[in-house]
Amino acid sequence: MPQPCRVTTFDSNPVAYNVAYEWQRLLLSARRDNVICDTLLLLEHEPVITIGKGSRDRADLLTGAAQLASRGIDLVETDRGGEMTYHAPGQLVGYPILDLDLHGRDLHRYLRGLEEAIILAIAEFGVNAGRKEGLTGVWVGDSKICAIGVKVSRWITMHGFALNVSPDMTPFRRDFVPCGIHDKGVVSLAELGGDVGIRDVQEACARALARVFGMERFDFPEADMRALLANLLMVYSKHEGARQAECGGE
Repeated sequence: MPQPCRVTTFDSNPVAYNVAYEWQRLLLSARRDNVICDTLLLLEHEPVITIGKGSRDRADLLTGAAQLASRGIDLVETDRGGEMTYHAPGQLVGYPILDLDLHGRDLHRYLRGLEEAIILAIAEFGVNAGRKEGLTGVWVGDSKICAIGVKVSRWITMHGFALNVSPDMTPFRRDFVPCGIHDKGVVSLAELGGDVGIRDVQEACARALARVFGMERFDFPEADMRALLANLLMVYSKHEGARQAECGGE
């Protein structure tokens, strides 16, 4: 029987990266405790370059933090897998909070599932995408259209994918080496001639993820998700306060 999955598409303003990161942490804790079912957040970010745990060569950052900040681009270190990538309005970011005990308990299978979902979703817009052996993500020829970087804690997932729909692609080509790969390019749906809105891509990705992972999708309005997150913050803040009290405030 398909597993239920709460899906929220954020249709208002882009979300700051650190705000969405805290949301994921709350949802991960709630999923671990079986307070919620599997959950998928689909949103856009304010401009930010993120540095994953796989970033070994800081020479791949070609522009300094101060100069990036002057152009309204944040620089954030994060705990996902992978190296450097860029998020901005016009890019669809998906954060699945899934219990992999229900989806094969296999990280590589999960990554391939994310790739398959994106391949299926963008095929709806006439884009023939695929994989590259030894490289994570979704590719059109030698150009990456979707980056993937995840973290798994007690078999609960966080982080996810970033699909280039119609963002400003300049930072990918000027400010850093995307994913530390020097001999490949990056591309967006818009650059491939796709006249498609990000809301249409959100819908296609939600359908494809539900299909690939055998989930029964139900839509959860943004306002309701924000209310849920506020409630989870109160609950888990109290839990953390009680834990610190038990440990003598350390």
